[in-house]
Amino acid sequence: MNTKQSSDNASAIDQIWKSFASVKLTIGLLLTLAATSIVGTLIPQNEAPGAYLQSFGETLYRVFSLLGLFDMYHSWWFRALILLLVVNIIVCSIDRLQATWKIIFARNPRFNIARYRQLKNKTEFNQDGAAAHLKELYLPVISRRFRFHRTEDNDNGFAIYAEKGRLTRLGVYVVHLSVVILLIGGLIGSIFGFEGYVNLGPGDSAHTIQLRPDNQILPLGFEVRCDDFIVEFYDSGAPKEFRSSLSILKQGKVVAQKDIIVNDPLHFEGISFFQASYGQLSPTEMILNFTSQATGMIYSQTAAIGQPVVIPEDLGTFTLKKFTRQANFKGHNIGEAFVGELTPPNGQPIEVTLPLKFPSFDKMRKGQIIVAIADFVPRYYTGLQVSRDPGVWVVYTGFILMIIGIYITFFMSHQQLCVEVTTEGPKSQVMVAGTSNKNKMGMQKRVAQLAHRLENLPPP
Repeated sequence: MNTKQSSDNASAIDQIWKSFASVKLTIGLLLTLAATSIVGTLIPQNEAPGAYLQSFGETLYRVFSLLGLFDMYHSWWFRALILLLVVNIIVCSIDRLQATWKIIFARNPRFNIARYRQLKNKTEFNQDGAAAHLKELYLPVISRRFRFHRTEDNDNGFAIYAEKGRLTRLGVYVVHLSVVILLIGGLIGSIFGFEGYVNLGPGDSAHTIQLRPDNQILPLGFEVRCDDFIVEFYDSGAPKEFRSSLSILKQGKVVAQKDIIVNDPLHFEGISFFQASYGQLSPTEMILNFTSQATGMIYSQTAAIGQPVVIPEDLGTFTLKKFTRQANFKGHNIGEAFVGELTPPNGQPIEVTLPLKFPSFDKMRKGQIIVAIADFVPRYYTGLQVSRDPGVWVVYTGFILMIIGIYITFFMSHQQLCVEVTTEGPKSQVMVAGTSNKNKMGMQKRVAQLAHRLENLPPP
């Protein structure tokens, strides 16, 4: 019974091994990952729930949210696919490495001279001299070109077997290893990394960020401060460049500073701050025009929120109270506007709305004084993407290994050579033949060059 159970267990393990060693599984996993990546491109990742509800409706929102399609690359099933592909590549490599291993690390590689005699692209010529003399001539030339060489004597002469580049057969496995390292680096970043954001105005600082997509608060362990933020525009009004001057503070002391732009982040303690976006802050100061209905005079005054401004001609005071993104007038949204309070002499305060889009809006009030915005300096905040990816150096290592593996695989080969010399009287017949596992045409050219070199060697 125990023997049968052991046999069944071994059979089950073999089946599992064969399943993971299947190239069909590799193709299936790659196609699945490609399909899911397309889905991840079509469905914006880590957006606000309201945006998804508006785009897909409540039913699809619930289904997509359950499947993790809104943060697909951090979902459990996407990580499982990556892990399956890692195991599949490792098992495939081990399964196919056994035969290659015997070739690479054979102490006494076997040479079958009949194989070389049957090659079509071999070079043959006759040369004066006995086999012993030709061996002394040929060995130094061949040993300089091939790391391994061995001589076998026979009744009529000898044969020299040589080879180089055994380890190049491992090139494809280096590529496999690089893919595994890349995938593992991605998993490390997905599991142990994070991505969030923080918005800062000039002079503002923060020691926490909001994580995507659930807006959880994450302490940074230090403080990031926006010393300045500059945004430049094209004549069309499109943003040309935005630049943030950032400082990192620990225990109140500046420990790092950098001006960042798009694709040029600030790195500190494994955390990267990328310039991602910008937005407009409420202006705090502007120039107001006060028009007296009685005299027609226009008076320009600089006003700041919360600070009363005295209007000439003893017309009272005006105080800016707030800035609002959506002002409402008789049930209509009139856009961004300032809301202020006009206090005439010996009168009750009057609320005045000053829309940015409609400078003459206050004329409709028909008061003794008309208030209008003459100019203001816009203020902007910087939107920083904050991320930590502990697997990034693992990914870099994988890329370097991949480049090395691809170079070995496509530009280097395992080359084998046979030089057979048969003495017949005063002359010897020489055959030079060779083969390689890649670039066979290049090997034929090298064989022809070597044969020419041997044929034209001066006598010892």
